[in-house]
Amino acid sequence: MSGSSHGVRWPIVSAVGLHGGMDDLELRTEADAILAELVGAPEGSARLREDQWQAVAALVRERRRALVVQRTGWGKSAVYFVATALLRRRGSGPTVIVSPLLALMRNQVEAAARAGIRARTINSANPEEWDAIHEEVERGGTDVLLISPERLNSVDFREQMLPKLAATTGLLVVDEAHCISDWGHDFRPDYRRLRAMLAELAPGVPVLATTATANARVTADVAEQLGTGAGEALVLRGPLERESLRLGVVRLPDAAHRLAWLAEHLDELPGSGIIYALTVAAAEEATAFLRQRGFRVASYTGRTENADRLQAEVDLLENRVKALVATSALGMGFDKPDLGFVVHLGSPSSPIAYYQQVGRAGRGVAHADVLLLPGKEDEAIWRYFADTAFPPEAQVRQTLSALADAGRPLSVPALEAAVDLRRTRLETMLKVLDVDGAVKRVKGGWTATGADWVYDAERYARVARQRAAEQQAMRDYVSTTRCRMEFLRRQLDDEGAAPCGRCDNCAGAWADPSVSAEALTGAVKELDRPGVAVEPRRMWPTGMPALGIDLKGRIPAREQCSTGRALGRLSDIGWGNRLRPLLAEGAPDGPVPDDVLRAAVTVLADWARSPGGWATNDPDALARPVGVVAVPSLTRPLLVASLARGVADIGRLPFLGTLAYTGPSGAHAARRSNSAQRLRALSGAFTVPGELAGALAGASGPVLLVDDCTDSGWTLAVAARLLRQAGADQVLPLVLATAG
Repeated sequence: MSGSSHGVRWPIVSAVGLHGGMDDLELRTEADAILAELVGAPEGSARLREDQWQAVAALVRERRRALVVQRTGWGKSAVYFVATALLRRRGSGPTVIVSPLLALMRNQVEAAARAGIRARTINSANPEEWDAIHEEVERGGTDVLLISPERLNSVDFREQMLPKLAATTGLLVVDEAHCISDWGHDFRPDYRRLRAMLAELAPGVPVLATTATANARVTADVAEQLGTGAGEALVLRGPLERESLRLGVVRLPDAAHRLAWLAEHLDELPGSGIIYALTVAAAEEATAFLRQRGFRVASYTGRTENADRLQAEVDLLENRVKALVATSALGMGFDKPDLGFVVHLGSPSSPIAYYQQVGRAGRGVAHADVLLLPGKEDEAIWRYFADTAFPPEAQVRQTLSALADAGRPLSVPALEAAVDLRRTRLETMLKVLDVDGAVKRVKGGWTATGADWVYDAERYARVARQRAAEQQAMRDYVSTTRCRMEFLRRQLDDEGAAPCGRCDNCAGAWADPSVSAEALTGAVKELDRPGVAVEPRRMWPTGMPALGIDLKGRIPAREQCSTGRALGRLSDIGWGNRLRPLLAEGAPDGPVPDDVLRAAVTVLADWARSPGGWATNDPDALARPVGVVAVPSLTRPLLVASLARGVADIGRLPFLGTLAYTGPSGAHAARRSNSAQRLRALSGAFTVPGELAGALAGASGPVLLVDDCTDSGWTLAVAARLLRQAGADQVLPLVLATAG
């Protein structure tokens, strides 16, 4: 029998043999009764499978540490909820579950309540409830506390709540435990704080670590990180086969064909499902196109507001939409037993991550379709997002020195003034150093501990090689003529891997690759539509005075640029595909291509006709631009100059000139650094030549500021400030691409 409710599925089979004496029999009977309550089944009709019971018995009877590596949908949640109820009845403290899965947290709180288990959650979505939950835990009114790993790195939580939890916890559960390992596809440094909690647990407190995506290397590393060595841990590893999944690859010429294919064949896919895209921009493009074609779909990305995410999850769970078009923001944990399909619009960079995502489908149905639609741009997107390697030793030492010399805690924005790393990479590095004992997070920021620290260059290099090997494996998955499910299972070191007999290589191609001319025309039109907003910088970065630059706080309105326009984002599948080769590092410089110039003029015309544009009758609309100014480019001077002059000629605007670059060689070259370092390189790097200054002084109205690409936005901000100080009423940026 199997049960499901509210999106949570507990796989169970009957006629399970019993082993052991009467104590085992009584414990097993009690465990099965709890399971029946969880799934809403009549007493005596639900039973744990033997492998699930083995895990429960290890936790409750033997108080052991266990690492469970089982496919998605196996029933890991059933194990720790049943174990929780049994342990609580025997006087143990509350269960603490560390999980990154907000969607799963919500489902599990509801499921636990059905069995009389009082579950609460502390995560980024409910900060207004934290104080009340803390009080409830201290009163003993909570059986299960689900926390996100980020809470482990909160100073208040770590210093005030964590010691109390460690002293009273009856069971510690680490969900998605592959996140602990930097060999895993979704490494999260916050997870490694668990080692401190493990060390403080009372003797005999059982620990359960669970994951569906860990190869042998990750399994060994997780065991080491958790302190669950082979001598003391029970490792339960099951087969990763899912007989309901039918895997296939559809190779199409370009992004337009892939969107057209979705429009033609989405209705043929069973039930409702998930369409994964590699970038936020691609997800939003696909969502807009499919809605135009009449499909009920919703976007689910890192930019989606929490309330909208909740609604999208409910709509998919209740089959009110055909699909969610999602990024990896909808990765682990979303549990819909009858999910009928998963389609990937672009290839992920890791077969292990791919298996994790396709495992969302086919949990409670006999048949589910899984299709990969790879694109030529996939590897360019992999490279763009590949800036995750641990920083070079010189930058790490520079960070440690800055913290040691400060004599006080430094925030991440303050550290950006001393270290040339983008914020997300700097934050990840600090979390690793925190776990290694070299730095400590305190109120007000970070401090150096002064402890000796060794840069493990060999390990970081091995991890980098592993990432490269995963990318090659994903290329091999696309091109292989052997069984696709067997391929994925072997990537996860599944010893029982064998041909599935269902995939397109085993049973023959089953997905029709054809698209109609009408659908293709619609997709081309959607992807060829240029124009995205470019938001201006409004605040100077923290820490600039420490660099000798007297800029802080809000940028005065009289010195800001206005919201601008770009043809597209480098991360999208429309204009991004056209612009990435043109703007790639090392690409040859040359005049702007005719199609790109025409698109820029189209963006300008649409901008003029948009609400607030200068071609409208709105009394508060922008005035018509009085001229065009170019940003000087060290890497693509011909491209930028021809774009600026071309826009001026076609728009019948005077070309007013180019800002002069007077900074050091290379400082203005585009690079992915943090805001403070970028502004430092740009400070004093531009001047307004006399002829241009004269033209601005005699003009009355906005000027267009033309550049090739904007990443941090600081080049446009610095240039606009100079132009406004020289007399420009407003500065309207027009660029080919945004990097985001």
